[in-house]
Amino acid sequence: MINLVNLKRQFQSVKDEILQAINDVVDNGDYILGPKVKELEDKIARKLGVQEAIAVANGTDALILTLEAFGVGKGDEVITTPFTFFATAEAISRVGAIPVFADVDPITFNLNPLEVENRITPSTKAIIPVHLFGQPADMDEINEIAKKHRLLVIEDACQAFGATYKERWVGSLGDAACFSFFPTKNLGTLGDGGIITTSDAEVANKIRKLRTHGTTKKYYHDRIGYNSRLDEIHAAILLVNLTRIDQWNGNRRKIANRYRQYLKDVPYLKLPSEASDRTHIFHLYCIESDYREEIMEALTNATIQTGIYYPRCLHLQEVYRSFNYKKGDFPISELLSEKLFAIPMDPFISESEQDRIIAILSEMRGT
Repeated sequence: MINLVNLKRQFQSVKDEILQAINDVVDNGDYILGPKVKELEDKIARKLGVQEAIAVANGTDALILTLEAFGVGKGDEVITTPFTFFATAEAISRVGAIPVFADVDPITFNLNPLEVENRITPSTKAIIPVHLFGQPADMDEINEIAKKHRLLVIEDACQAFGATYKERWVGSLGDAACFSFFPTKNLGTLGDGGIITTSDAEVANKIRKLRTHGTTKKYYHDRIGYNSRLDEIHAAILLVNLTRIDQWNGNRRKIANRYRQYLKDVPYLKLPSEASDRTHIFHLYCIESDYREEIMEALTNATIQTGIYYPRCLHLQEVYRSFNYKKGDFPISELLSEKLFAIPMDPFISESEQDRIIAILSEMRGT
């Protein structure tokens, strides 16, 4: 089987360093929010060019805590995409706000700024663009709209650690940004984890308080908070992987370029595009086709794993039925949900494995 992502192979490449890092944590005796977490926060803040980085338990918590720290809550509206993982909208709902969806661009699959502006009301408080599949959203246009209407911009960068937009790192492009360290992410750990980046010191301090039960002094609580802390072992693993992330992302881009080289003339495939002013780091490699089911079946029969991202748009989820969205409200997102599928992409896929995938995609005479 050629897996969609071969995590075992990726982590085996740094196994010895990871085991040594874990041993160091065990020997040190600090296991929660200790020196490794602080080191990780400092290194990520420096790398991305922001003043603050706050490690939390996972990417979903990163979104929730950021929204709450900025004061987003009941009655507020937050504009985001209906074509992403559920956590983006879930976090908005979790703080009592209302997710308002805007359709995406058919080329980048990211929020269409024109659609965003059409959704703004007096209740709008923030915009959450998602850098989907590892390609940055149109941040200049989104930030200009936000400035015009005095809105917050919170990057959902959970799929895009190491991507750049106009020579700036994702994570430094809005008021704050949220990352996930789930194992399948480009920068991942052997479990869950997340981090928030911002240059707003006041918001950063609020997030630090929120992640530890609303306190900065043990047993003295100023507000209702959360238990959302990154442990030392995950921080130690992430510090190892952080030294490899640019190399791994570079490998992903080479693999994506090779897919494009050999598949660009296949008439029934529409390959992902990369805007000229940004770097796409291909968390997923998603292809659009009218023949999705037939192609996926052929790949499965050849023991090649595929995936659908995402089979149901957020506005059509049962949990949001009360918002009265209907099929046809966001035609681009809905079309993508019917046509997109992912093929294997990770930093360690071999040329021979890639050749097997390319051969099947190129030779489906019956489509």
